[in-house]
Amino acid sequence: DVLHKTLGVPLFQEQAMKLAIVAAKFTPDQANGLRRAMATFRHVGTIGTFERKFIERMVERGYDVEFAESCFGQIRGFGSYGFPESHAASFALLVYISAWLKRRFPAAFAAALLNSQPTGFYAPAEIVRCARDNGKVTVLPPDASFSHWDCTLERNEKGEICLRLGFRQIDGLGEEDSHIISHERGYGYHGFADFVRRTGLSKRALVTLAEADAFRSFGLDRREGLWAVRRLPDDVPLPLFAPRATPELGAETIAPLPVMPLSEHVLADYQTTRLSLKGYPTQFLRENLKAEGIAACAALKDMRDGDPIRCAGVVLVRQCPGEGTTVFITLSDETGICNVVIWERVFRQFRKEAMGSRLLLAEGKVQKSPEGVIHLMAERLIDRSRDLKLLSGDAVPKHKPVHRHPRDVRILPPSRDFH
Repeated sequence: DVLHKTLGVPLFQEQAMKLAIVAAKFTPDQANGLRRAMATFRHVGTIGTFERKFIERMVERGYDVEFAESCFGQIRGFGSYGFPESHAASFALLVYISAWLKRRFPAAFAAALLNSQPTGFYAPAEIVRCARDNGKVTVLPPDASFSHWDCTLERNEKGEICLRLGFRQIDGLGEEDSHIISHERGYGYHGFADFVRRTGLSKRALVTLAEADAFRSFGLDRREGLWAVRRLPDDVPLPLFAPRATPELGAETIAPLPVMPLSEHVLADYQTTRLSLKGYPTQFLRENLKAEGIAACAALKDMRDGDPIRCAGVVLVRQCPGEGTTVFITLSDETGICNVVIWERVFRQFRKEAMGSRLLLAEGKVQKSPEGVIHLMAERLIDRSRDLKLLSGDAVPKHKPVHRHPRDVRILPPSRDFH
């Protein structure tokens, strides 16, 4: 009767209290003391006293000791995460509303999540990716001619609602500078020179926008934008050059700039905006990884339970629930995600790789339930972060890059770790 509503599994704190009252004849005050002690299961607390009292009273009432221990074991099993039934109802309502919004208004849902960062497990790159892949949302990059501080919604030429990334996605650009851009925009800027003159932004802010590739609407890609900004006079010019530091510069004839490889664009996007709409870092390494027999994340869904697997991806999330040493890692590549489970024995052996890698290779076996839940049960971990240094050319060679960008190869933003 106590657990009928939840099909025999205790989920709510009220059930633990009622179980103690019905089965062990606890008083309401004693049952409330048990509820308060449940949070101390993992620490030194008073729960031992309640355990003895619970089991002894059930035995005195004629229950088998094994059954009494099993009843208390159920309470112990959910003690660290149990919550009131009212909390569960509220949470269920939030989940339903969120799922409804995500299904029917994916662009607005993604925009709201991005505007609320940082929150939850998933980084902006994965929120945008989910909106594009599952919600079929067209996502537009941050742009000096269209973006505001927050991510916004706008219609394209087809009348479709699109998600426009806001300036908040650009690391290093202040909110005040963003508002200046929006306020001065009016009916639009007439090119880069007009933008610079009307906004009066500092050179540092202009460099930040150029590095984020936010001048595309002016016909300038990342490299061309940086060149245009570098030609501008310094905010505070040296005295010797002050007479020549005028806003209007004469026309120059310059040699054409080399085209920036797509892989460098993607890496620079991640460094400046924490995501890229142009590609995914692992897609430029796929040929090399495939030659080594390393599968893409999407390949797991076609494998059978128990199949051996080698899978590599960017580390999105590390989780170590409670005080155990079982670690759950989410890997991501251009095809999807892979959930890796690392048991204590493996974690002890590969702790450095598990906790320090940005690009991780996991070797092990596929665990696939009849319902289709898939995990990679890791037996060996290898840090492949060094492969990210190869992202300095469109065509990545098998051993080393043909050339390197003048700047150091940038490292991807850190994962989100919960432990």
